[in-house]
Amino acid sequence: MPLGGNLSAVTPHFANTRAYVPTPQQKFKAEGSSTEPTSYFPSTSSNAAFDSPSKIAAAATSKEDLLRRISLAHAPGSVPALADEDPKAAHPGLSLSGNVISATFCIPHSVGFRAGADWDLKSRRGTSALFDSFPYLASPASPWNHTLIGWTGEIHPPTEEFTPPESPSDLANKPQTAASAVPLNKASAPIPVDAEMRPPSPNQEKGFLITKADRERLEKQLSRHPAGRVVPVWLADESEEDSHGDFHLEDQSKWRRYAEHVLYTLFHYKQHEPTDGRAERKWWADYYRLNQMFADRIMQIYKPGDIVWIHDYHLLLLPSILRQRLPNIYIGFFLHIPFPSSEFLRCLSRRKEILEGVLGANMIGFQSYSYSRHFSSCCTRILGFDSSSAGVDAYGAHVAVDVFPIGVDAAAVLHYAFEDPIVEDKIQGIRELYAGKRIIVGRDRLDTIRGVVQKLMAFEIFLERYPEWREKVVLIQVTSPGSVEEEKEDSSGKVSNKIAELVSRINGLYGSLGFSPVQHYPQYLSKEEYFALLRVADVGLITSVRDGMNTTSLEYVLCQKDNHGPLILSEFSGTAGSLPNAIHINPWDLGGVAKCIDDALTMAAPAKLAQHKKLYEHVTKDTVQAWSDNFLQRLLTNLSSFDQSIATPALDRAKLLAQYRQAKKRLFMFDYDGTLTPIVKDPQSAIPSDRVLRTLKTLASDPRNAVWIISGRDQAFLDEWMGHISELGLSAEHGSFIRLPRSDDWENLTEKTDMDWQKEVIDIFQHYTERTQGSFIERKRIALTWHYRRADPEYGAFQARECQKHLEETVAKKWDVEVMTGKANLEVRPTFVNKGEIAKRLVAEYGHEAGQPPEFVLCLGDDFTDEDMFRALRNTKLPQDHVFSVTVGASSKLTLASWHLLEPSDVISTLALLNGAADVSDIGAVAAVEGKVPESML
Repeated sequence: MPLGGNLSAVTPHFANTRAYVPTPQQKFKAEGSSTEPTSYFPSTSSNAAFDSPSKIAAAATSKEDLLRRISLAHAPGSVPALADEDPKAAHPGLSLSGNVISATFCIPHSVGFRAGADWDLKSRRGTSALFDSFPYLASPASPWNHTLIGWTGEIHPPTEEFTPPESPSDLANKPQTAASAVPLNKASAPIPVDAEMRPPSPNQEKGFLITKADRERLEKQLSRHPAGRVVPVWLADESEEDSHGDFHLEDQSKWRRYAEHVLYTLFHYKQHEPTDGRAERKWWADYYRLNQMFADRIMQIYKPGDIVWIHDYHLLLLPSILRQRLPNIYIGFFLHIPFPSSEFLRCLSRRKEILEGVLGANMIGFQSYSYSRHFSSCCTRILGFDSSSAGVDAYGAHVAVDVFPIGVDAAAVLHYAFEDPIVEDKIQGIRELYAGKRIIVGRDRLDTIRGVVQKLMAFEIFLERYPEWREKVVLIQVTSPGSVEEEKEDSSGKVSNKIAELVSRINGLYGSLGFSPVQHYPQYLSKEEYFALLRVADVGLITSVRDGMNTTSLEYVLCQKDNHGPLILSEFSGTAGSLPNAIHINPWDLGGVAKCIDDALTMAAPAKLAQHKKLYEHVTKDTVQAWSDNFLQRLLTNLSSFDQSIATPALDRAKLLAQYRQAKKRLFMFDYDGTLTPIVKDPQSAIPSDRVLRTLKTLASDPRNAVWIISGRDQAFLDEWMGHISELGLSAEHGSFIRLPRSDDWENLTEKTDMDWQKEVIDIFQHYTERTQGSFIERKRIALTWHYRRADPEYGAFQARECQKHLEETVAKKWDVEVMTGKANLEVRPTFVNKGEIAKRLVAEYGHEAGQPPEFVLCLGDDFTDEDMFRALRNTKLPQDHVFSVTVGASSKLTLASWHLLEPSDVISTLALLNGAADVSDIGAVAAVEGKVPESML
């Protein structure tokens, strides 16, 4: 059988013709449907009473109810909503621009460089369903204007053209010479490969000088792309760019390594052997910078009201980075590969950063329900965020989580498979080559997760247990090269050697001189050969052990519209949930797979027809176009339902570090409990660790830094644990007392205040202490606090509400005091005493004239009392990009802070980053600021 071409491509080269996108009149119609022209966006004029997405959202009583209502609105047979035709009219409150920016790791074409000439663009193999969605979004059938952003991929010299090999019928009639029988590699035995087919040259990754004019020429070429405007992302270290804007590209593949060696592997439930971690740290820094550079590129073209749709595991940090820069941006994220369970994700050293990164999106989509459930569970188990089937509460906002099984471009597949005369010729050649044989077809990439080894072992058992099929059935297995770095680097040849061994053994045991039961093709096929193979097959066999959305299964169903061949599908494929009428198998149950092969080959025609009819109906209805529409419509409905403006993004540590290094006058204000140290049941046990003290000492010793601890603690506690750091400024009891740096004296800011209110408060607190086991009273010089950390959580919270109501109805009405709720405590203090007053005083002491105010302010706190500091900083005239107000702790709380950190350990690692003693987790932020990976951190 001939080789060469693009196995997965169903989109023709755009230099010759636009991708096949049907107009409303050309839209594919399933068998039995009306012959009237249909449209992707039917008119709603006759269904004016149908609820718009905004009305659907308004009627929902909970997040789960919203998810149910959205599902019903898009259920089969439902009337199309207004959003199908005009999203801007359906969601007026969102002020949509009508633009969709899709961010994907690579553009749809591999790029060949010709100095001073047009670039050589060829269709990129893999992720064909994703690439098919882009021309649709840019077509007149879609209500959107579309821009695609992606890396150029590894730039290489243009490949030489060569004459393609013969068709199957030609190969069948061509006498085999010694030269023509030489296999392309050892895994191809025993099928000969045409020696005239020249193997592709490896990509050259070093020595490319790409000038600014070269880049502009490529950008101009890509602006005429059928996927809409295509904007390339140029990935290069600062050391690779000269003063003229020219790039000297060296190690281009480094941008793939963390995603494809670490994330791809772990997300498919595989793990590497442990190492010293040096390589992984460098890969992580490159991964962080990759996402930063994507964000930079998006910011260059983004306009308010644009929707940014981010795709797949290479860009998991991008949602959070964009959210940090544009808090109100509309972001959707879709993961095209599996998402592992929490027990497996916990093995990832950068697990928190990955989850925090993707939670910057407004909605996150997955291929199947199990993947979405795993993600929500990870957010709860690893980050401590509240989650449900509807989504995750993160950073003060709700992030929707939903399931969107991707489809294929059914109209294009049917067009190429049934209307191309070349396909008909190849079908005839294959039938002549395997006349009288039943054909089982498998098409997979060469890696362990595709289950090719399991497939061959099961086929061997099938021939052993069902001898009546020997010499009557042939398995044609197409094994294309891996598409990610992890798959390509089978350095020991374990997978290919195992496949070669199995192919040779099966053909040796059950073949003959004139027939081999396994025909193995270890290369890409042209689309004509690929569709011919799917059409001529009697059974489709997919045995992946872990997979995202296997589009081969969907294309097989379409190509079988005449033959109705059964589909055997692994239950571990993301497609399994979408194709319940396929024959599901466990690829690890080899005997069970063998039996299913026999069942498929002996299935009666009526049963095959009934099974195929349901599969065909699904594949032709749930196309890649419907997937795109459904995702965007649900994203808009969620945006209309939840106020995303209240979200507080995760702290941008790269921005923090860059501003810190630029500033000469820096002010730090830190709360203590819950910020520098974790909250504990006994307040006296919350003592600072050695690392906290060392970090504060180092920070305060810099003469450019003014560091203050502003706590609700009393003077004695702060003196005992922080007093020995003379450079620190201390403020006790929420600003009632202060101790200046390099001083031992405390100043009482409330000495003239009438404190007679304390007796009444103590009486009330005592009343509730006697009735709440585990509670106690803390007496300070100015404030009084009732703690219930040791009490039963539910009963303690109930008693606190009753006590608060009692205080507000009595003491608060008689005296100038306020009742403050904290973490498992109630505090009563004078109204004029709060941390905000201290924050304003510290800023004001610098002065307000030009050049006097601090150039960098970092304020951290975790509870309600710290909101006074955040409020005070918002009201200053300091440039907002100089002020970093950061809340610490619970992800669901609303705050006036501009940034968010999860826990005290994150606070200390952030301060260490500023001190120049960054943790390994912050190597990405340092690399982003310095433009390269610092060798000292590897």
